[in-house]
Amino acid sequence: MSDPTITPWYKQFWPWFLLGLLFSSIVVSTTFAVLSIKSYDGMVVQEDYYEHGKAINVIFAKQEQARALNLSAELRIDPLTSDIVIDLAGDARPDKLYLDLIFPTEDDRDQSFVLEHVREGRYITQGPDNLRYRWYLQLQPEQGSEADWRLIGEARFPDENTIALLPGGRSENE
Repeated sequence: MSDPTITPWYKQFWPWFLLGLLFSSIVVSTTFAVLSIKSYDGMVVQEDYYEHGKAINVIFAKQEQARALNLSAELRIDPLTSDIVIDLAGDARPDKLYLDLIFPTEDDRDQSFVLEHVREGRYITQGPDNLRYRWYLQLQPEQGSEADWRLIGEARFPDENTIALLPGGRSENE
């Protein structure tokens, strides 16, 4: 009779294969945990939902005020000089306009500009070079929450067409 030789467990394939699967899953999950902690996505977390909800009514009131003043604006960004030009139509002509470019996902990319009144309804300022991707636009006569009215819009840059800023509605490229 032949005597089968039994090899020790550490010299066989299957225990090492199963241990390899276990250790590789530990390494991969630890790597993903470290990456998720180190790469903060910049999303803003609202802590006071009630106050935020009350502020929405103020925003709607600003947009209704813009609608009552028959306000609308057209925004253009010159591709060569990066000048931001806004033509404001309606019953208000402030000395300055404040334009906020809001990036949808990363609040550290938001930009604000002050536009000077140069002639009847036209405002101008120097804009950023190489503006890319999708942005939300807000146009107000004063900076911050003390503004009487607000025009809003949305744009995808680079865009050589005019972008409409309207009271309470999405803008459309013309």
